[in-house]
Amino acid sequence: MSVLPDLLGSGGSVLDLVPVVPVVVVDRAEDAVPLARALAAGGVPVVELTLRTPVALEAIRLIAAEAPEVVIGAGTITTPAQADAAVEAGARFLVSPGATPSLLAHLGSLPVPSLPGTATVSEVIAAREAGFTEVKFFPAEASGGTAYLGAVASVLPDVRFCPTGGITPASAPSYLALPNVACVGGSWLTPKDAVAAGDWDRIIALAAATAELRG
Repeated sequence: MSVLPDLLGSGGSVLDLVPVVPVVVVDRAEDAVPLARALAAGGVPVVELTLRTPVALEAIRLIAAEAPEVVIGAGTITTPAQADAAVEAGARFLVSPGATPSLLAHLGSLPVPSLPGTATVSEVIAAREAGFTEVKFFPAEASGGTAYLGAVASVLPDVRFCPTGGITPASAPSYLALPNVACVGGSWLTPKDAVAAGDWDRIIALAAATAELRG
């Protein structure tokens, strides 16, 4: 369910593109394209744009149309209707904070890959039964962090995680060192004040620094 053959070649996965997937909130649609281009210029051509503001879908449309070099995804997907709207807007992957059986089934029916959110072993098993072997772990720090992921590695060896929630540049390397963690999600790459000020150079620098998080 998480393979992106049309974007990355046969067998490729969005989780393998970057060590840190930026979790982005956009309050002004006009910021979307320059923000996405700044991340790409810093070596992070992936954006998880969360559906937390009224302009989120328009921001996805703009990035998809004007910055095709960026793999734009939609986050905070909690309903099938949101998933459909995000795909229609141009999202190339979807991320949910959690997943019910009906949401899992709907995500699995869509033409783009999804990372369903999980926080317990039972939720991971349910996602795997629905066909997903790459999932989000959220909220990571509040749900056990690296200790949890290390504990489940032996019982769910075929599942890869993208932990998100409370992760910082200081804690990211400990997550990335785990064999079942493909990447992490982080909001620190796009600070609210930098976006508001249009300080794209700062965002380029923050994106570039993520290359040092994984040796």
